[in-house]
Amino acid sequence: MSKDARWSTLLEMLAQHGRLGVEDAAAALDVSSATIRRDLDELHEQQLLTRTRGGAVAHGVSYELPLRYKKSRQAAEKERIGRAVAELVAPGEVVGLTGGTTITEVARALSVRPDIVGDADAGGKGRPPALTVVTNALNIAHELTIRPQIKIVVTGGVARSQSYELTGHLASGVLAEIAMDVAVLGVNALTVESGAYVHHEGEANINRLLAERAQRTIVAADSSKIGKRAFVRVCALDQVDVLVTDDALPEAAAAGFRDAGVTVVTV
Repeated sequence: MSKDARWSTLLEMLAQHGRLGVEDAAAALDVSSATIRRDLDELHEQQLLTRTRGGAVAHGVSYELPLRYKKSRQAAEKERIGRAVAELVAPGEVVGLTGGTTITEVARALSVRPDIVGDADAGGKGRPPALTVVTNALNIAHELTIRPQIKIVVTGGVARSQSYELTGHLASGVLAEIAMDVAVLGVNALTVESGAYVHHEGEANINRLLAERAQRTIVAADSSKIGKRAFVRVCALDQVDVLVTDDALPEAAAAGFRDAGVTVVTV
């Protein structure tokens, strides 16, 4: 197992359990205890965990894995969610996309839709683009820029290395001047009682603005996010029109969202 793979697995285990022991981690990864100690020391130096005697702990309730380490979490579910959300977008619409692994899958699904990228003349002189995407996520903008039929608007702002998202007043200033048909939000947590949450206050503000500037709001979140809470609230549930999640969501939980007026799509 490569170092990157070990680190990703260690951070996944830490996010799940909140605490790691050297011996348990070594057994799980089938490597020596000395290797795990070195890995934990290096991850501690990168401020991705807190080293303890005999292991490591997460950084508390707002613990957040960097995007580069989250790609494998619920990967199949996120791909299905991405395709389902993409089908809810009509050609010609203006779509706001936040950052995150699930929303990246939404962007990828949009980028291969034949009715969007198949129109070679869209976006040409005198013709509107097949789709306009407004995003504060650098990785999403990078992936979609190669699609000439899709117009990309990037908010500006200060980049976060955790998520590749742009935040701050520069991003807020751009969004204040834009009207969108639909905003697609990636969240870290969603509850019927309190609404949508993320880990970082700057991202919460941009996500909130995207929802406010759009005619309808879609939350794209795998079922592991449902019923949880994170550090900062993005919006109340009455600002969410559609929840797209995976089919592991319990029916009772889905019914709670439907009773609150949210359309629930499970895939």
